[in-house]
Amino acid sequence: MARAFICGLKGCALTQDERLFLRDAEPWGVILFKRNVESRKQLFALTSDIREALGSRQAPVLVDQEGGRVQRLGPPHWRAYPPAARFEHLDATDAMRERLAWLGGRLIAHDLREVGVTIDCSPVLDAPARGSHDVIGDRAYSRDPWTVAHLGRAVANGLLAGGVAPVMKHIPGHGRAKSDSHQELPVIVATKAELEAVDFVPFVTNADLPIAMTAHVVYAAIDPTTPATLSWTIVQDLVRGRIGFEGLLLTDDLSMKALSGSFRTRAEKAVAAGCDVVLHCNGDLDEARAVAAGAGVLTGRPAERARAALARIDAIGDFDPVDGAREFDSALAIMA
Repeated sequence: MARAFICGLKGCALTQDERLFLRDAEPWGVILFKRNVESRKQLFALTSDIREALGSRQAPVLVDQEGGRVQRLGPPHWRAYPPAARFEHLDATDAMRERLAWLGGRLIAHDLREVGVTIDCSPVLDAPARGSHDVIGDRAYSRDPWTVAHLGRAVANGLLAGGVAPVMKHIPGHGRAKSDSHQELPVIVATKAELEAVDFVPFVTNADLPIAMTAHVVYAAIDPTTPATLSWTIVQDLVRGRIGFEGLLLTDDLSMKALSGSFRTRAEKAVAAGCDVVLHCNGDLDEARAVAAGAGVLTGRPAERARAALARIDAIGDFDPVDGAREFDSALAIMA
């Protein structure tokens, strides 16, 4: 039975230690980064080996393929996708911007399914505030929450149409953070009313999407001491309650410096708060073993959510990637 965690790997092929770890620890899935990507042939072989080691053809393989500066599959083997902010600034109607956002998502889905990747950690639904840290920056579709909501939905729908599950991030919103949670713990001091009016809007609007990823951020007006990932109040009252998200809830990477304590403790606290699956990305197997021990077995309601998320990508619609790429590239060039 799978355990409630996702792990990373060190390189472009499984080592024997990694193969044994996947077999014995039984993570729900594996997440890949640029260090794991060399070519189409290599990447397909890697995802196939991962599933063989896990003993499941359905085991999810994840990647962050947003476009712009967060794109793990890139040139020369894959196209360079624009950053999210590009769509808002196109000289086009809202409908055309959403069409192109959908098309970008659909093309990314084609790229990913071709090499065995089934979950994309995208779209970013954060709405950056003026003066916030640029860790989000042009990864966001807009400062306007409704524009974020609609363009993010278009990308998510494109991914789903291509058989890839989207992960909306970083719930309940990283946009006001004045520091990078990879390096330290941000504290957002906005009032609850301010958060309701802006930050939560894209997530409320897209609460029916299958998967979401938490933010390692403190929201002082809601829980002044604990980052969202580890906060029962944030997860239960806000994410599950006010926002209304009932899908699979992943943590952001537990190895980020916003969090403290042992890796087992971080995993245990995230699960206790109500996160369904915890994420550990750097490929350090000693850390990953501790995360696996703290995460426990994926069972009960979290397991149901995991199955429901994967069921959303069973059907892939008809799509000509050559025609799609031609439409996407020409429209971006004309409307720039």
